[in-house]
Amino acid sequence: MGWGATIRGDTFMSEQLHDTAPAAITVRAAEIATALLIAIGAVVVMVSNYQVGAGWEPDGPQAGYFPMRIGAIIFIACMVVLWQAWHGEKNKVFVTWPQLRQVAVILVPLTVYVALIAFLGIYVASAIFIAGFMLVIGKFAWWRAVLTGVAINLVLFWIFEMQFRVPLPKGPLEAALGF
Repeated sequence: MGWGATIRGDTFMSEQLHDTAPAAITVRAAEIATALLIAIGAVVVMVSNYQVGAGWEPDGPQAGYFPMRIGAIIFIACMVVLWQAWHGEKNKVFVTWPQLRQVAVILVPLTVYVALIAFLGIYVASAIFIAGFMLVIGKFAWWRAVLTGVAINLVLFWIFEMQFRVPLPKGPLEAALGF
């Protein structure tokens, strides 16, 4: 069925996909989870800014005055969303399993890539990421994928490190080569 962005007549393919595929996540579950996660962040903001000082001094507001109130507004908005989600439609599809799989095809390698930057540096991790996508998703020949990943990162190294003089995270390979 594809990505669901192609229009056929008056309906989107994604709507047709919603009708046939089982729900992985409902709108209700997504809204509740999002409201709870953002509410937790709002509580952290309120508590930390209260500890910094969220009152009013004779010379004006303390450092945490406005951030704490913004955190409170966000928390109240999350509670409204949570209430609406709890009392709303229960089985409306947010995402189906095939759609979630398409997201995972990108999200899982991207998460691994970001984690590898800390250990291998941005250039080696990026070369692996580009070559991996070319091999697995693009079905390119291995030598073309490796050559492209290395070439792109050599150009990026030249641009950032040599021309702009902006140091990016480096790993053991760059250290061994003296960069």
